[in-house]
Amino acid sequence: MELRRLGRTALRVSELCLGTMNFGPLTTQEDSFVIMDRALELGINFFDTANRYGGPKGAGATETIIGNWFAQGGGRREKVVLATKVFGPMSEWPNDGGLSARHIRDACEASLRRLQTDHIDLYQMHHVDRNAPWEEIWQAMENLVDHGKVIYVGSSNFAGWHIAQANEAAAKRNFLGLVSEQSLYNLASRTAELEVLPACRGYGLAVIPWSPLAGGMLGGMKGSSDTARRKSLNPRYEAMRPQLEKWEKLCAELGEEPAAVALAWLLQRREVTAPIIGPRTLEQLEGASLRATEITLDDDALKKINEIFPGPGKAPEAYAW
Repeated sequence: MELRRLGRTALRVSELCLGTMNFGPLTTQEDSFVIMDRALELGINFFDTANRYGGPKGAGATETIIGNWFAQGGGRREKVVLATKVFGPMSEWPNDGGLSARHIRDACEASLRRLQTDHIDLYQMHHVDRNAPWEEIWQAMENLVDHGKVIYVGSSNFAGWHIAQANEAAAKRNFLGLVSEQSLYNLASRTAELEVLPACRGYGLAVIPWSPLAGGMLGGMKGSSDTARRKSLNPRYEAMRPQLEKWEKLCAELGEEPAAVALAWLLQRREVTAPIIGPRTLEQLEGASLRATEITLDDDALKKINEIFPGPGKAPEAYAW
């Protein structure tokens, strides 16, 4: 497993990031423990979660599972670069969400308790809060850093201009600012190439793509009949069927599983640090995700992929002249 720098920092993270959204809602605590132990054995040291994750189990359930795993000891916490998020409402109370200084403080303390740790390596803003001034946000984040509760700050779902705005405000305070952006980015959703990726490159942010398989669409129709049926009923899948059929044909010619090729494409993008994989089972962890790290796509393959899934082009030329 290759290690890469987290943006402009000296921190090194694995080229695959273990997403934990399924832990609790779809994967039991016992099975989640097995997946996390195996991830460490495979060299995956970068784990991503959020305070909102938990689904029907309730917000915070996923962080609690991870905290219980850390509590087993054995160097688990020390080996993991732990990322979690703040923004989403944790209750119906008006100040229990967003990016006010109060909520940032309270949410961090709650995450630390659930995760059974004294610090968060990468604390990510899960969304932009248009009502929170950057002076307030950075004051709250600086306070957490000063007290050793947070080491680095990142963003998620930010536009390019949000990244610029945030880091210019941080620079005025002589603060490190954002070091990463977790963005929707995959072959079927390449809008990030217009503004987000250039902003990340300009400000030295790591790019951490979420939904690298476009909700499973890029994984192909192979699998259980139930999986194929669900995909065939997905309106977006139907709209993209011609592209996806060409995609699966190309992957077959390459002799690789579509999911592995989709991840390999992301891993070869120079802006990308670590795509987030979200296995529900150990088999999913050990399958296409690992194979992707061994695939090198040549120029011919990359050209054919771009013909199937053309990117949006460069800004501003893509929407100007």
